[in-house]
Amino acid sequence: MNLEALLDTVPAYARDLKLNFSAVVRQNTELTEQQLWGTVVACAAASRNRTLLDAIVEEAKGKLSAQAVEAAKGAAAILSMNNIFYRFQHLAVNKKYETMRAGLRMNFLRQHGVDPLDFELWALAVSAVNGCGKCIDAHERVLLQKEFSEEKILAAIRVASTIYGLAVVFDAEEPKGDLVGAPVNTDAYSTTTI
Repeated sequence: MNLEALLDTVPAYARDLKLNFSAVVRQNTELTEQQLWGTVVACAAASRNRTLLDAIVEEAKGKLSAQAVEAAKGAAAILSMNNIFYRFQHLAVNKKYETMRAGLRMNFLRQHGVDPLDFELWALAVSAVNGCGKCIDAHERVLLQKEFSEEKILAAIRVASTIYGLAVVFDAEEPKGDLVGAPVNTDAYSTTTI
């Protein structure tokens, strides 16, 4: 299903999200096309709704190079890993974890092949989706040091917010199938011990 057709399925209770998509993506004036659509792809991947991701990637192919699409998906992958790790460090009462080496491979951060500032923006947006304050602060700091404006940062966060909200809606509305009459695996409930 293409993106427009998918957005047409947004239920009335989530109409604001459809309108926000139009405002923050279709009518975007703050971000370059690569910054915008890389953010859209990265946040769709981080939001983990396959239907939305497929529709967005299909549309993004007309706006991004194949390398940029892969880099945006890579940003979602590597940052999702990092967000869990660094959020744990930040939230754990035991502060010793903050002094310990991550021990996780992160080569993709230097091998993505797109403008480093664009990738940094995508990393920030994914970190917002995943709720990692430590990562949000780190990526925002890099962007601001490179004279990236707060207005552009907030534009990307609006995109992230909208994409995540749409993913939640599509998750809630996906048909789950009719379980009535489905066969039950009674072996799973066996009380026999081995």
